[in-house]
Formats: sequence, C-alpha cells, structure tokens
Amino acid sequence: LKTAHLCEEQVEKMGGSNGDATVITLRGSVEIVSEFFFTAINSILYQRGIYQPETFKRESKYGLTVLTTTDEGLLHYLKQVMSQMSQWLTEDSVQRLVVVVSGVDSGETLERWQFNVQVEDGKAPASVAEKGSNDENVLNATPSPSTSATGGKKNTKTVKEVHDEIQAIIRQITASVTFLPLLSEPCSFDLLVYTNREAVVPKKWEDSDPRYIMNSQEVKLRSFTTSFHKVDSMVTYKEADEWEL
Repeated sequence: LKTAHLCEEQVEKMGGSNGDATVITLRGSVEIVSEFFFTAINSILYQRGIYQPETFKRESKYGLTVLTTTDEGLLHYLKQVMSQMSQWLTEDSVQRLVVVVSGVDSGETLERWQFNVQVEDGKAPASVAEKGSNDENVLNATPSPSTSATGGKKNTKTVKEVHDEIQAIIRQITASVTFLPLLSEPCSFDLLVYTNREAVVPKKWEDSDPRYIMNSQEVKLRSFTTSFHKVDSMVTYKEADEWEL
C-alpha cells in the first residue's frame, strides 16, 4: 500500500499565480481513494473496538492524527485488499466497498459502513442492486484475519482540497461513538466489494450475500471527489433493543 504522499507521476502542476498547485491525475485519484479506504477501515476498527486499542499507532494524515493498526496479519490482509481495489478502481469496476461488523456469538450483522464509488465522467455507474442481478458481483475479500472485540473534461481539484473533504469524513467516523449503539458482544469484520460483472476476480475472493440489517437506522456521512472519483459514505446500524437501552 502506497502512502497518501503523491509522487510526480500522480499529479500535474498548474500554471497560475502560485505556480505550485497540484492537479490530481487518474493514477493519483486511485491512490487517494485507496488510501482513504485504508484509513477509514482502520478508524472504524479502532473506534468500534474490533481490535485492542494498544494494537494501533498514531499517524498524521489529512491534517489529523489518525490510528493505524500494527497487527501484522491485519496489515497484510488490508494491503492485499487495497492492491486489488486499486486495480479495480483503475478499470472503473468498483461500485462500493462495505465494512460489515457482526457479532461473533450471534453471527448477526450489527453495522454496515458503506462507501459508494462513482466515476466522475458525466454518467452514473451501473445501478447497485441486490446479489443475483445481472450487472454486479458482491465479493468477500477472504480469507480475513481473525478478529476479536475489546473521459470528458473534468473540474480540476487540488490534493489539499480533496484532503480537506476526507478530513471531514474521518472526523465523522471518530464521532460515530456518540450515536452508534454499544457493541455488547465480541465482534468481527468482513470487507465486501461490489464490482461490475466484467471485473476479473481473483480466486481468493468469493461471492457473498449483502449482509443487510433488519430494523436498521441509517446515517449519511460526507462525501469527497477527486475530479475522477466521487465517494459517498454512510453507516447503517441495528437498532438497540429496548432492554439494552
């Protein structure tokens, strides 16, 4: 996984009074979206207590202090997923990424963190339907590590502008503990990726059901755009039973 720092191949210099503003290229956009997914997943795993807090380290990104796992197994898993995501993003094959949080004992889906991806080319992506439709795959990035609780002309944007938008989303993930119900059992997570049917899928990935939540609440988070990709964010969660309140 590459860092959020962009090399020269990923940005272009803009002419103008300051002379040093950078415009994002397609390659740079793929890197930014992949790095955002990596950071967002880490933030969710930390904030929701899927991994022990002492297994995370502090880093500076997007003008914030973010937490990144130091668990070698999890890092290897996430880097493999992000590498494949980068390829699919380049091919315009990704429709959405979903982080599913489920109870280890109950097997019940408790939260779905959903990140919808749209290509900024003037047309909407293929509609995202349920599993079994003719235009998408719902894929599970397996095997996952064991977890335990405790084209046309585009509007140009600079890297800083995009990072400011991403910063707002990361802040919302951090603040999610103020409105999400307490996870009352040990939890694990899965990553689901919705792709076009034409996407080439590695053998280690397998089909999955969407893992929807019955009797759920939904909170829409902010979005960001890179001029090539737009990412919308939301979290759906199971309503707490009355006796749990």
